[in-house]
This record gives sequence, structure tokens and C-alpha cells, in this order.
Amino acid sequence: MRDFVHQRPACRVVFGAGRLDRLPPEVAALELRRVLVIAGGAAARHGEQVAARLGARAVGRFDRVAQHVPEQLAAEAVATAQAAGADGLCSVGGGSATGLAKAVAVALDLPIVAVPTTYAGSEATAVYGITGERKRTAADPRARVRTVVYDPTLTLGLPARATAASGFNALAHAVAALTGPGHDPMAGLSASEAIRLIRRALPVAVREPGRLDARGEVLWAAWLAASSLPPTGGGLHHRLCHVLGGRYGLVHAEVHAVLLPHTVAQDRTLALAAADPVLGEDPAATLRALAAEVGIPTGLAALGMPADKLDSAATEAATAVAPDHPRHGDAGWFRALLSDAYHPKETS
Repeated sequence: MRDFVHQRPACRVVFGAGRLDRLPPEVAALELRRVLVIAGGAAARHGEQVAARLGARAVGRFDRVAQHVPEQLAAEAVATAQAAGADGLCSVGGGSATGLAKAVAVALDLPIVAVPTTYAGSEATAVYGITGERKRTAADPRARVRTVVYDPTLTLGLPARATAASGFNALAHAVAALTGPGHDPMAGLSASEAIRLIRRALPVAVREPGRLDARGEVLWAAWLAASSLPPTGGGLHHRLCHVLGGRYGLVHAEVHAVLLPHTVAQDRTLALAAADPVLGEDPAATLRALAAEVGIPTGLAALGMPADKLDSAATEAATAVAPDHPRHGDAGWFRALLSDAYHPKETS
């Protein structure tokens, strides 16, 4: 017998190839009449598609997004939404677009409709972050997306490196759901299925980027993984990724991808062999093999992490991890982990 509490806030999910056509009625169902479309960078063209489909309901576009949501950019997006008289937001893109929409939603109490174009999974949680001198994250019910429209065709143009890293980001969510401080058997089932799908489909999506079936499986896995995370909590790995990405401007998904095999290998709370047989007897080795297969960069040095900042990063990470975690305050342990991940040995 297991003791647990299962509760997941409602979120409407519309999934399938070509489902972007369902966006206008979904927006109408929420009674939104003045929607600000948030889309930039590689997703800008998809933002144009969305605005065209929404027609008169699209009151404007905010076409600048950035990793880790700089606080100045968030303030500008809030001002744009206010000036437009927006009664809702539609984020189009990866975690940066969704994160910016969340910051605006929290500030103005506006509902979000999300159209993901990567496997980031931010649309499935109420966690958001804003970066000033350092990145600050929080959970707020106003940041929870009301409706998500998943259309795998929108991921077809994602480059191989971004596909691989974003897929590992989703994988990190599944790992966290299996090992977080909370326990939810339904979350565990979803996370295990997400890992199985990613292991099978991610190499195909990287190797054959036009394979819509593989793209669809990874996108489905990304939702399963991220939606499993809120009941269990993110844990050490996610805290460390936010510290490194926010402080040193590293790509969030790539930090997840590089660090995940190392955190799994060295943090006893991430010993997954017993928790999830889908990763095998040596989960870290399984993750390293998958990372090599999809072309993940081999270490933090390849991502641009400054070598002379490893000490300060370790100190900050040690205080960022939850106070009840066994590694809270243990800067030496984090320094050893970061050293291993900076120039990893082939056998590590």
C-alpha cells in the first residue's frame, strides 16, 4: 500500500498534426477578444500564422523573446499588453516565449493560450522565472496556461542541436518527476512513458528531421514529462540548471542536456535504477549513451561556461537548492559535480 495525494489543476490540451487550425475556436471558448501574440526569434513566422488565424481577436504582437526572461523585457511586454488593452495572451515558441507570457500573466492576471514549437514543457507548469542580477523562479497559479495547442508540424523546422537539447530538457522533467521530493504514482507512470518515448523517438527526430511521427512522439513525451513535474517537485538538477543558465546566459535546454547524466550519477536522490527500469541498471550510462547518439555537447565548456566561475556557481547552487535537501550548503559537492561536467572524461 502507498500513501499519496493526487491533484492536477485543469488544463485543456489539443494535440495533433494540423491542430493549429483549432486555435481560433479554442480562444473563442475562453471568451478572449483582444489577444496579444508573443512570438519571436525562430518562432516569429509561426507567430504570424497564429495572428492571421486569430484575425480581429489578435490585438497585437510582441516579437522579442530572450532566454531566462530579462526583467526589462518582461516590463516592456507588460506595458505592451496594457497599452493594447489585451484580455489574454497567446505564446508561440519554446520556453522563452512561454516564460515571457507567464511573467505578463502574473503581472496583469491574464489567461494564456500556448502554442509550443519545442519540447520545453514550460506550458505544463505554473513555474516562471525572471532574470535581473540573478534568475528568480516562483510558482503562481496565474502563470498556469489555460489551453495548449500542440501541433507537431510546428516542430519540423527545429534544428538538430535544438531538437536534441530540447528533448533532453523534457527528459530532465521526467527524471525529476520520478525522483522529486513528492510522490504521485500517476506522475510516475507518465514520466516513465515519457522516458520510453524519448529514448525511442528522439534519435529518429534528430537523424531524420522530417519524420513527423517521431516529432509527434517527442512532443507527446514532453507534455507527459512536464505535466508530471508539478506534483513531485523539480529537485536539485533543476535548481542547478536555473543557476547556471540565468547567471551565465547559457541555453537552458543545453544545460539540462549536459548536466543530466552527471547529476543522475552523483546525486543519490536521482538513483533511478529501482525507481524506473526503463533507464536500465545504470541510468547515468544510459543517459550518456543517448546524449552521444543525438549529438549533445560534451561538457559545460562547450556551452560557454566560464572556467573561472565554477567556484562562484557552486556556492550559489549550494544555497539555491531546497533547505531540506542533503546537499544544501555543500558548495564542495557542487564544485566537484561542475568540474566533472566541465570537461567530462569519456568514461565518466
